[in-house]
Amino acid sequence: MIRLFKVKETQKVLAQNPNGEVPTKKQSAGELRLHNDITELNLPNCCTISFPNGKDDLMNFEVSPVYPHDAPKVKCIPKVYHPNIDYEGNVCLNTLRED
Repeated sequence: MIRLFKVKETQKVLAQNPNGEVPTKKQSAGELRLHNDITELNLPNCCTISFPNGKDDLMNFEVSPVYPHDAPKVKCIPKVYHPNIDYEGNVCLNTLRED
């Protein structure tokens, strides 16, 4: 229950700050979790990551400071036709739902 109050307090500070920045002294649990997930991501040797024409800005990820409680916003920059991407490029997956 105490954690819920902290989330509500952080959301209130975000709403009051016009820049959307939260003055934080240490990383939140969500930031630590996201950092660990990314650093522990290991691809097998048979998989490679390559970008067409040298571009690496195909997707835009926005993760809020209260990450486990608010879904990240994912947007596809180039226009593609995919059942999980709407006309504005927003990725629509059940794991990213806002409700």
